Amino acid sequence: MATNKNTNKMSYEEAGQKGGNKTSREHDKEFYQDIGQKGGETTSQEHGKDFYQDIGEKGGETTSQEHSKDFYQDIGQKGGETTSQEHSKDFYQDIGQKGGETTSQEHSKDFYQDIGQKGGETTSQEHDKKFYEEIGAKGGKRSSGNNNQS
Repeated sequence: MATNKNTNKMSYEEAGQKGGNKTSREHDKEFYQDIGQKGGETTSQEHGKDFYQDIGEKGGETTSQEHSKDFYQDIGQKGGETTSQEHSKDFYQDIGQKGGETTSQEHSKDFYQDIGQKGGETTSQEHDKKFYEEIGAKGGKRSSGNNNQS
């Protein structure tokens, strides 16, 4: 290990690395999970919503520059599969309701009209007349009291 030539002492960087190596040899995964949890709790007590939005945006920008669309599709699918294995239908209904309530409190009627129009335009570009005939027939059957799907 190199030392500071003038004083024959380690630099702060060298001392930090030496201490970090020793700590990693002496502690297991659970130790790091515990200190990470404690650090996260302390950080959440000291910072507000704006702090997390800011660091999330910065992290997202960096990540988006470093990864392709395939990366996001892959991690999204893996995350969705894992989440679906760990939670029941009630869980999804609960978070869907909470998300809907929060969204409805934060947005006006104009917001919903705008996203509805955008969704309709996108759907119309991606589907043909047959698609609309099929969903119209299914909707007609359901509204007439026949719940069998074709």
